[in-house]
Amino acid sequence: MAWSAPMTAVASSVFTAAQFNTFLRDNLNETAPAKASTSGAYFTVSGTNEITERVPETESVLIAETTTSTSYTDLTTLGPTVTVETGPFALVLVHGSVENTGAGSSRMAYEVSGASSIAPADNRGIGTFGVAGAGVVASGVALHQDLTPGTNTFTAKYRVASGTGTFQSRRIVVFPL
Repeated sequence: MAWSAPMTAVASSVFTAAQFNTFLRDNLNETAPAKASTSGAYFTVSGTNEITERVPETESVLIAETTTSTSYTDLTTLGPTVTVETGPFALVLVHGSVENTGAGSSRMAYEVSGASSIAPADNRGIGTFGVAGAGVVASGVALHQDLTPGTNTFTAKYRVASGTGTFQSRRIVVFPL
């Protein structure tokens, strides 16, 4: 239900129960305090005169795992993965320790599945480039403005240009908007 503009009172008119329910009770039920149900949640605009409670989610996979795949793939331990209810937007953060045995790059990005279907992309992730054995600890952030509202799952994926990529202390945080 959306908030509705209150009626204009007219002198000597009767304020009916239906008007009270529409313009007072129903509008108060559309406020953040009335809708708040989850500690740590926040509110976003989901339509004209309408707000929705959103809850950020995070997951970590801390063990080191490797891949030699040159296209985005899963590691032995899937993810990290989070599933959240989103509107058309989400702020996504990825973090991890990344290295490569050769002169190629190692990349960590994420895919979106569920209501949306978005493939992992280098411009939405982190990586290391060109120095054998040199690792980095990095974080990256992306604002998605192209999601289909509904339940969306964000799953970290991994690839290399060449060599063997090692990934550890992997994290993903999603702030649905």
